[in-house]
Amino acid sequence: MKLLTARHHRRICAQRILTALLLACIAAWPLAALAHADHAHDGGFLAGLVHPVLGVDHLVAMVAVGLWGAILGAPALWLLPVTFPLVMAVGGALGVLGVPLIHVEPAIAVSAMALGLLVAFMVRLPTAISMVLVGLFAIFHGHAHGTELPEAANAFSYALGFVIATGLLHLAGIYLGTLLRWPSGAWIVRGCGVAVALVGVAFLVI
Repeated sequence: MKLLTARHHRRICAQRILTALLLACIAAWPLAALAHADHAHDGGFLAGLVHPVLGVDHLVAMVAVGLWGAILGAPALWLLPVTFPLVMAVGGALGVLGVPLIHVEPAIAVSAMALGLLVAFMVRLPTAISMVLVGLFAIFHGHAHGTELPEAANAFSYALGFVIATGLLHLAGIYLGTLLRWPSGAWIVRGCGVAVALVGVAFLVI
């Protein structure tokens, strides 16, 4: 019976990890091919949709926001994934308008590193502080998206695309966070945090 229970648990963990990966990649394929094939005529939406998933530093940070929300529980579980895209849209507008921010790329790498460590160590901060921290990171991610707006793209549709993609990545992290229901699942989540932090370190030193 214990053997069957262990096998069932491993099967559930594997299914949830695969589902989370599917959510994380759902906007990247085949839409990535479409965006590259007809980049000038997509109105910006497809380009915005695939931009977060084509940048590994963006992708892991956004998944980590969902993971951290799952660790913190309600109300942070839904407040963090709402705060990040909203503030990111503001950062995107600043980028489109040409408002400068210093050290944007290093800040994005640091955000991945910090979020990864928060997940790895399962740090529990007050919800308000967590929202401020996530919002600060989101400004830099949004600014990077905005400054990379294709010349032929519509700014609104581009922003809508990357906000939707960001929401999907947050959902992937939240779903992966459901593994916290089991002791071994918590170690998987911690491992994901370590992986995210290492990605941040890699982008910071490269």
